[in-house]
Amino acid sequence: MKKLLIGGALSLAVVLPTMSHAQTAAKIGFISTSRILNDSKYATELTKKLEKEFSSRQKSLEETDARIRAEATKLDKDSITLTEPEKVSRRRKLQDLDFEFQKNRRQFEEDLQQRKQVLINELTSKANSIIREIATAGNYDLIIAESNGIVHVNKKLDLTDEVLKKLDAGK
Repeated sequence: MKKLLIGGALSLAVVLPTMSHAQTAAKIGFISTSRILNDSKYATELTKKLEKEFSSRQKSLEETDARIRAEATKLDKDSITLTEPEKVSRRRKLQDLDFEFQKNRRQFEEDLQQRKQVLINELTSKANSIIREIATAGNYDLIIAESNGIVHVNKKLDLTDEVLKKLDAGK
């Protein structure tokens, strides 16, 4: 047991000095992915494209919602003078309209989410390509992307501005 501990200590004594030398020679960079997704002109263009693509469906849903609300208000007002079968019939029509609206709204939201993901993947792919170019050109050993685990990064390691500049330049 004593030999094992002494052997382990000797191994560490030999390895640690070389590890610290290797660590000081490493060139490390950092990328803020949230800034890439929120601050780049390319991301803004993709957002505008998405809004334009889905604006007519959004408007149609808003109009349908307003129509349902108006019909519900009218039914409440007219319910005093309506016969019971008329009330039941109008409530059913209103429920059917609302059911169809909810179905269309869910489909809209699913389609929007899928399209957003496609555009985010497109942006991420383009940004990753630029990051690899910067890493190669700058001789970086490691580039770390932001995640919930990173609490602090020295600003001199942050390459996000360089990525944003090249991304916005249409690289």
